[in-house]
Amino acid sequence: MKLNSLKDLYVMELKDLYNGEQQIIKSLPKMAENASSPELRSAFEQHLEETRTHVDRLEQIFEKLDESPKGQKCKGIEGIIDEGEDMMDEDAPPAVCDAALISSAQRVEHYEIAGYGTARTYARRLGFEDHAQLLNQTLQEEGETDKKLTSLAESYINEEAKSAR
Repeated sequence: MKLNSLKDLYVMELKDLYNGEQQIIKSLPKMAENASSPELRSAFEQHLEETRTHVDRLEQIFEKLDESPKGQKCKGIEGIIDEGEDMMDEDAPPAVCDAALISSAQRVEHYEIAGYGTARTYARRLGFEDHAQLLNQTLQEEGETDKKLTSLAESYINEEAKSAR
């Protein structure tokens, strides 16, 4: 795709987010399965459902733009997920594995927060306030997921990982 305008860049950003969300949908079940903490497993399962909603919102935007959501690979999310899968393959005590899962998940959330914030800004600049509202909903949910992961890590998971042998 050739970038000739802010709208072209906006569509490219949306495609990147869309592909990233698709990759996340594939990886979250494995993350939930590998979590030993019931609360962490539940957080991943809940975020899987939210992520499906994020995809639906992006599809609404693509429909309004009369654009296809396909055609862009999100290499950033792909790399973060690959690193997370490498950590899951390590032979580590359950609490250490949970701490690693949180670390990987938060890297994904921070990438998404940056992407959705950028796309929302482009939508506003382009006069797509309805898009901006949808993107902002997702941005807020990604932020809440990040806070939930931080809370789980700080409440007991990191302490258990510290004590693991």
